[in-house]
Amino acid sequence: MSFTPSTPVTGAAVTGLTSPTYTLTADTAPAVNAKQYYVSALGGTQTGVTTHSVSSPFVVAMWRPLVLQGVAFFSSLIGFKAKNPVNRYKYVVLKGATPAAGATPQNIVMSMSIEVPAGVENYDAVNMKAAFSLLAGVVFANGTGMTDVLSTGTL
Repeated sequence: MSFTPSTPVTGAAVTGLTSPTYTLTADTAPAVNAKQYYVSALGGTQTGVTTHSVSSPFVVAMWRPLVLQGVAFFSSLIGFKAKNPVNRYKYVVLKGATPAAGATPQNIVMSMSIEVPAGVENYDAVNMKAAFSLLAGVVFANGTGMTDVLSTGTL
């Protein structure tokens, strides 16, 4: 299965947003090795939140490596001939927000980079999946705390 988010997406619990949902619509990605979706509708109570527009985007995108790397050559006599390559994936949310009254919207960029050593996806996929499961769970379960840090700067 590829990156094809179910829609609507249920947002994490965050103070000020009651049962947030985000309806996604497929968009043209900025690169051939990416997929992008924009938020076309909101659900729940999200007073003041805007959907996607040209001047105030609300998109989610995922990039995969342009060229996927395989595991490095291995010799039982000398070990790996080179450093094992890493496949880098990137997940980005872009959201327009207004910094002050009368100001034009500016973009908030939230990105996550995932680096998977080549070969892990075949040899030890369960541990790769566990790492992502923990990441997704911590972000989802701690939405309010994490947004509080963005608001206050206090960890």
